Amino acid sequence: MPTLISRRPSILRTWTRRFLFVAGGFACGLLLAISVNNALNVPQSATGEGIPAPAQHTAAKITPQPVSHPESLPQATTYATIPAAPRDLNDRDAPDGTVVHPLRPIPLYRAPGAEPFAVLPVQEISSDTWLPVVAKEDGWVQVLLPSRPNGSVGWLSTQDSALTVTQTPYRIEVDRETFRLTLTHNGTAAATWTIGIGKESAPTPAGRTFVMASLTDAKQAYSPVILPLGIHSNSHETFGGGPGTAGIHTWPDPRVFGTRSSDGCVRVPADALHRLAAEVPLGTPVLIR
Repeated sequence: MPTLISRRPSILRTWTRRFLFVAGGFACGLLLAISVNNALNVPQSATGEGIPAPAQHTAAKITPQPVSHPESLPQATTYATIPAAPRDLNDRDAPDGTVVHPLRPIPLYRAPGAEPFAVLPVQEISSDTWLPVVAKEDGWVQVLLPSRPNGSVGWLSTQDSALTVTQTPYRIEVDRETFRLTLTHNGTAAATWTIGIGKESAPTPAGRTFVMASLTDAKQAYSPVILPLGIHSNSHETFGGGPGTAGIHTWPDPRVFGTRSSDGCVRVPADALHRLAAEVPLGTPVLIR
């Protein structure tokens, strides 16, 4: 098992400066009812007088169910498989950049007002947990989870004071057909690189995911930093003792760029990795197409 080196910044530092979380031991050969405001058009009578609109009834905000035994619920981590988790019904559209972080372990729900099915921990590996929001309701947000099966989601109550909500202006897009990774900032392409992806027998998994953590492993030399994603290989249950999590990292041989050569990870040039690790916050959405 590789030696782990970790460094966890505070939440304030996470969003006021760019940072690298340092940890290790992660095999990266492998490797994330809407309220409707009905505008009432008031018709006019023949005399020009407005017809009074019917009274509008606003649905009460749904409050979360209490959790009597949170210790009995699974923790939504990259090591977990949670069959009870709902699935992401839209794996192609980019999230709007809203990201959340729990200040303490908080429950995850199948739907607003439903019973909880898991608990979201404060940290993921050795980095603070930050997840992208993919849907919203009054008092609730649905987030992508790092657990198996891929595409798992859950609802969090924003009525919980332990949930921090903020925004990331970044997004990462991976096009497997053209071997291109694009970094966008506020919806505009900021940089594009040619990359390597998973080979035919171990393809890079597709879908909506996110930058889950930032790690370094002192016992490997292929990449100074590894950015694990909230998505897993579909061909390997584990790799090197890890849970088969896919990630972004560089590679010493530049001939891999533009090829299908990895065990599921996204291999990027050194300058791409440096920029992603230095600028892109945890929780930033990643679209793999």
